[in-house]
Amino acid sequence: MKVLLIGGGGREHAIAQAIARSGRNPELYAAMGKKNPGIAGLCKGFRLLKETEPAVVEYAKEVGIEVAVIGPEAPLAASIPDMLWDAGIPVVGPRRLAAQIEFDKAWTRDFMKKHNIAGCPEYRVFRKNEGGSDEYIDKLGDVVIKPAGLTGGKGVKVMGDHFDIIGAKEYAREVLQKDDLVVEERLIGEEFTLQAFVDGKHLAFAPCVQDHKRAYDGDRGPNTGGMGSYNDAGDILPFMMESDLTDAKKIMVDTVRAVKEETGVSYQGVLYGQMILTARGISVIEYNARFGDPEAMNVLPLLETDYLDVCEGIVNGTLDRVDVRFQEQATVCKYAVPAGYPDEPKGGRVVEIGDIGDSLLFYSSVYEKDGKVYTTGSRALAVVGVAGTIADAEKKAEKGLSGLKGELFSRHDIGTDELVNQRIRHMEELRGYSIMNPLF
Repeated sequence: MKVLLIGGGGREHAIAQAIARSGRNPELYAAMGKKNPGIAGLCKGFRLLKETEPAVVEYAKEVGIEVAVIGPEAPLAASIPDMLWDAGIPVVGPRRLAAQIEFDKAWTRDFMKKHNIAGCPEYRVFRKNEGGSDEYIDKLGDVVIKPAGLTGGKGVKVMGDHFDIIGAKEYAREVLQKDDLVVEERLIGEEFTLQAFVDGKHLAFAPCVQDHKRAYDGDRGPNTGGMGSYNDAGDILPFMMESDLTDAKKIMVDTVRAVKEETGVSYQGVLYGQMILTARGISVIEYNARFGDPEAMNVLPLLETDYLDVCEGIVNGTLDRVDVRFQEQATVCKYAVPAGYPDEPKGGRVVEIGDIGDSLLFYSSVYEKDGKVYTTGSRALAVVGVAGTIADAEKKAEKGLSGLKGELFSRHDIGTDELVNQRIRHMEELRGYSIMNPLF
């Protein structure tokens, strides 16, 4: 089977590895903006091109691609899946009408409200150059400000973390000069990610993961695309209960059904639900129309089922016939990013890879030239430890980081007992009872 992977980051390297493990002897091709050495090493062929251009479709036809897999969000917003389907090439990645669940946050909130999907916070949409946001911010008092469009994970700002109420109003007015705006209530709790393969009707869920957006240890500093993430050896995280997962899965199932009702288009690909567990239950922070980065690097190495069998089920609408299984192992992913990231990253610096132990290595926003690997302005390399416990996986990830040399920094607290126990205590305080013994 000839498979085309679209994208060139860490998430896509994890997808490429999952494809390469297939027992169906795939021929892997890639379309990516820069030469990711991890992906290139797994490919029979690749082409460097802009991932949002129709040239991707021409390349797919040229090499006789039988199925395309889309990694990042930008090609979804640019209708690349629609173009590929129109060219007779099945795609793991939703068409544009379905993918707007990620790239139009205003549409998504109104969609959730219209279809009575649980977990929608109090919110209001303001259109570009529209007034009234100051008054609504005063009404809610504690808010999150969201540009409606794609911002690479860095546009959403939270009152108390990024600004006071005056700063919130200023940022809202700034956004409205160039984009639609969503103002919504600030939710207090613990975030987690639930990802699922989707064929339009059926969902196959991966283990829950917790991402860490803040740049520095202790959840300090500016938001980033994600500094690392972890999952436990099972489906839920240590601060969750099984009932939380049941509620989150129902939201995802209802969302897929409602997308078809609203748009007439079946959602086929990966659906990512960014959830927050609060004192009053599950709320939805946002959806993504693809795997998360770094969360893909936690769950895809654990996928026991042949990835191409999953892809076939997605594009044919037969995912319910595929036994999708994940190893019951914990993982900890930690990113190494350029010095100065995210505000003033030092790109163009050489990275050397030494002894990373038995951790997994994923190349992200780097490029290869003359046999050397260079940083760009974004996250460079990720290491993943896999073990029976989060603590043991964290030790393996730290060993992996120690083998990376260059002008890089990382968060070292992700997956540590201290941080995980802090999450557990936080949720117990919000719930008012012990997670281990909910009757007391």
